[in-house]
Amino acid sequence: MSYEQLIWERDGGIGRLTLNRPDSLNAWTPAFGRELKQVVQGEAADPAVRAVLVTGAGRGFSSGADLKAGFDAAEDGMPDVRKELDELYHPIIAGVRRLEKPVVAAVNGPAVGIGASLALACDIVLAAESAFFGLAFVNIGLMPDGGSTLFVPAAVGKARAFQMALLGERVPASRALEWGLVNAVHPDDRLMAEADELAERFAAGPTRSYAASKRALNRMLYPDLDGQLDLEAELQHSLARTRDFGEGVAAFVEKRAPEFQGA
Repeated sequence: MSYEQLIWERDGGIGRLTLNRPDSLNAWTPAFGRELKQVVQGEAADPAVRAVLVTGAGRGFSSGADLKAGFDAAEDGMPDVRKELDELYHPIIAGVRRLEKPVVAAVNGPAVGIGASLALACDIVLAAESAFFGLAFVNIGLMPDGGSTLFVPAAVGKARAFQMALLGERVPASRALEWGLVNAVHPDDRLMAEADELAERFAAGPTRSYAASKRALNRMLYPDLDGQLDLEAELQHSLARTRDFGEGVAAFVEKRAPEFQGA
């Protein structure tokens, strides 16, 4: 099956998934989410695919939600963020965690917002030296979603998780490695070669062993992933109906500093 906003390629036992909206730094829209959900629940779940490699086209991994494209509206005309999270984004994240094979992220540039969530949902995260991570939701009056409130503290601990969530600052690849967000950092021109080599190793390995380890580690690290995703969706839906969110998006589009009122 061909896709407009993604590239899915099979190479033996490896499935290569490339987020392919480079003009927007691979920002997420509902149409993009529908394609990604199809791949994660369909092609990537095929038992013949024994390892999955995820990366982004162009200069970045993913800049997060496409704020210029906006969100689907609920019956009252307000953004229906919960619908998008429940029907698209969160099933994608949960699907990646539950794939019965290793999933490698090759983060080739910015991984921000839901883009960071996707990278951190993968089993092994490799980053280019120029890459950075960011939970930038707070900059538009939102909170981390996509499982970030689970994946980040599990990786970096309380202090750094609160720092990332409440300040929304960039975490460069070198610091991400120091903090435990990523497994390795490579020169930009070596990233994909290193990621391919690792994916090939996994594709030739004991797939059922990998799946069993994943299942046990998921239970230990993320025992209530579905519950956490549901809580994120509930809270995010409320935040998307605030004046601060409207101001945050307007400021982003107008390229100015937001003036939040706390309401």
